[in-house]
Amino acid sequence: MILENRWYEAETQKDSGFFTDLQSRSREKIVWFPKMYYQMEKGLLHIRCEITLGKYQDQLLRLEDKLESGLYCELTDKTLHDGYVEYTLLFDMIANRISIDEVKAEHGGLRLMKNVVWEYDKLPHALIAGGTGGGKTYFLLTIIEALLQTNAQLYILDPKNADLADLGTVLPNVYHTKDDMIACVNAFYEGMVQRSEEMKQHKNYKTGENYAYLGLPPCFLIFDEYVAFLEMLGTKESMSLLSQLKKIVMLGRQAGYFLIVACQRPDAKYFGDGIRDNFNFRVGLGRISELGYGMLFGSDVKKQFFQKPIKGRGYCDVGTSVISEFYTPLVPKGHDFLQTIGTLALKRGDVPEQRKENKEE
Repeated sequence: MILENRWYEAETQKDSGFFTDLQSRSREKIVWFPKMYYQMEKGLLHIRCEITLGKYQDQLLRLEDKLESGLYCELTDKTLHDGYVEYTLLFDMIANRISIDEVKAEHGGLRLMKNVVWEYDKLPHALIAGGTGGGKTYFLLTIIEALLQTNAQLYILDPKNADLADLGTVLPNVYHTKDDMIACVNAFYEGMVQRSEEMKQHKNYKTGENYAYLGLPPCFLIFDEYVAFLEMLGTKESMSLLSQLKKIVMLGRQAGYFLIVACQRPDAKYFGDGIRDNFNFRVGLGRISELGYGMLFGSDVKKQFFQKPIKGRGYCDVGTSVISEFYTPLVPKGHDFLQTIGTLALKRGDVPEQRKENKEE
């Protein structure tokens, strides 16, 4: 790469032959060559390039595209140190794919691949984009199943009354009608405000600590087909809903109130007032256009996106501004999400609204 791009300095020297009447030959002598080192460690390839304020500094500081496409690796981290830049690449991303049983939510983080953890306590709120057949629904169900194995409180919205709405038969707080969904968002916001006030009155309250320090459970609002729902609303209703979501996104982290929003394409007009920029964990699954990736990760991103015919494959940014290849957890053939989630709900003592009404009667 260095030789092909001529990122070195050389001098031309002439060789004087034994026979003086013959034309002398010239050759190129390299007088400066950039120092580059590589190291393989725990499945990661570390490449370090010395930075000397020289002629080719800009090129050496922007090697990620060349390294990814040339070595067929995925960049997982880029760090500027004192005197050198370090690129960390994973050369076999699919080998880091895990099964649904290995997805764990603990210590404020959700493990989704061997090398990918969404640290929702530090980098809150998730935005998931993907077209039909990209694996978006299975991914949401996987997240729900993992969170139900903790003390997390879930609120699920599905305006299309599809797969996620079916969870209403085994879980509480699952809604698909317009009025119920708007009421749920408002209640979620009010719950966040109330918890924030109660936290300050708690005997163990400490400035700078979050909900987990006080032993409180995280709360997740899982909103599928978000864009489709906004299309159903009038201007006034839409503005009101966006206002509530913006406040949740801006203020929810400390109180432990998190959003997981899924849609086919995150157009800016559905994420007003810069709300989209506050979703730290972003995933794009399946076949997405360059414009769609720009909407998801930012129009100024220089990443080259490649399509592969693998269900559940895409790209993600866990909140570090490094976009890498991503594979959703593998779901075994015949896995029954409804049955598994229903079993977990019974263990937790979660009762669907319908069953509550029957008991009261």
